[in-house]
Formats: sequence, structure tokens, C-alpha cells
Amino acid sequence: MTAPNRTLDVVALRSFVAVCDQGGFHRAAEVLHVSQPTVSHHVRRLEAACGQNLFRKVGRASRLTAAGGLLLPEARRMLALHDQVLARVSAPTPTSLTLGSTEHAADLLLPRLTGVLGGTVRFRLDRGVNLRAALDRGDLDLALLMGTATDDRAADAGDLALRWFAAPGWRAPAGPLPLVALDEPCAVRERAVSTLAAADVQVSVACEAAYLAGVLAAARAGLGVALLATMGSTPEGLEPRPDLPEVAPLPMSVRARAGLPKDTLASVATAVATTLTD
Repeated sequence: MTAPNRTLDVVALRSFVAVCDQGGFHRAAEVLHVSQPTVSHHVRRLEAACGQNLFRKVGRASRLTAAGGLLLPEARRMLALHDQVLARVSAPTPTSLTLGSTEHAADLLLPRLTGVLGGTVRFRLDRGVNLRAALDRGDLDLALLMGTATDDRAADAGDLALRWFAAPGWRAPAGPLPLVALDEPCAVRERAVSTLAAADVQVSVACEAAYLAGVLAAARAGLGVALLATMGSTPEGLEPRPDLPEVAPLPMSVRARAGLPKDTLASVATAVATTLTD
């Protein structure tokens, strides 16, 4: 019989510590720029290695078990030692980039881009209009935006697939189809409304949110359908709605601040396009 995997993986330990520090799996996922299922998978790997549960459910919250409490300080020491050793033996750190992105493209795309781009990449999530303003101020090096490139400071970066989602078992009420979406201006919202209009489906915006987390919460609560960019995955608490009209993908582009080398813009656009087609 094969012995179980007893490795305490550094990536999984980092997710475990983030859950403890942030008070939950969802916030940990936001801080780590990964999906919540990814964080849950990391914790399950640690539990398999330890042979016992690290968290227990108390109502809707997660609390450390005795084994989790024992692991936490050791995990902090292991991560600190890992980072210290890596810093000592690593080659000099390349020049960092600050990359902005809209939330629709961020959840699964940014973690993949980190590995593709290498070096030090810092991220900022915001609405497209705010990212463009930050580029003009020089606060960002690059921004991943909806829409095609319009000048020599931008480059096309592929297409972002969009799918409809709703709460499990959700049924559309009589009358206009209720939609949950980001407040305007939002390219995904515009694509949702125009797609439904082209299919002669009446629509009403049942819930607007300032951020994507609000859209997801409203859809999970059964307030309506949501059009989302998930790169093939299904958000927790939702299910695809293939009964609704198929939606054309949204073009993506990367825009650079003034003065950023064009080869940097081109390499990031290529990395985004490669990631979108994986």
C-alpha cells in the first residue's frame, strides 16, 4: 500500500495562514488573488498530510481545531524561514510592474499571469475608468481592460469568454428577466443587456453592485442571473444557465502608462492572450 503524502507544502501553508489571518476562506482567497475553491483545496491537502481536520464549522464561520492551533505557529515559522532562505539564494529581483485589472478578469486570470510574467508583479483591482485615470497619473504601469486597443499605448490581448450563471434551481419569474450586474459603466453589463435584447428577451436590472462580490452575492441569493467571466470554472454557489442566449466574448486589451517600453507592453499582452487560450 502506498504511503500517504506527508509533505507540508509551502503554497498550502500560505493559504492556511491566510485563512487564519483573514478570518475565513473567502477573504483569504481575495488577499491571495486566487479562487476560494483553490484555498479550500490547499487546506484539504494539509489536512490529508496531517491526518486530521484543521478547521471546524461553527455556524457559518470556520474555527481552528486543536491540531490547527498547533500547526499555525509552526506554519508561520516555516514560511518565514522559507522566504528568508529564498531571498538569500535568489538572483537579484527584476524591476517590478504594477498591473491593474477589472474584477471580471481578475479572479482566475491574475494568479495565472503571475507565473507567466515572472519577476515582481503588484496588482490593483478597480473599475476600468479608475484604472485609466491611474495610468494617466503614472500610478500604474499597465492595466488589463475590456475593449480593443485604440492607440499605440495599448495592445490587443485576446478574448474573455462570458457565461450566464444563477443560483441552483433558480427559475425566472414571469415578465422581464431579472439581471444582477455591476453598476454603469460596465462592458459586461452592456454585453448582457445587448445580447438579451438581440434575442428579444426583456430584461430588468434587479440588483446593481459596485463590486463583483456584490454581484456574486446577489446571484447566489436568487435575485437574478449574472453574466460572468470565469475561464471555464463555476463560481461556488452558482450553476451555469445554458438555456439563456449564447454571449460573444469580450475583447481584452492591455494599456500602458506613458513612457513604458513598448516591448514590455507587447510581452504582457502576449502573456494575457496565452493565458486566455490555455
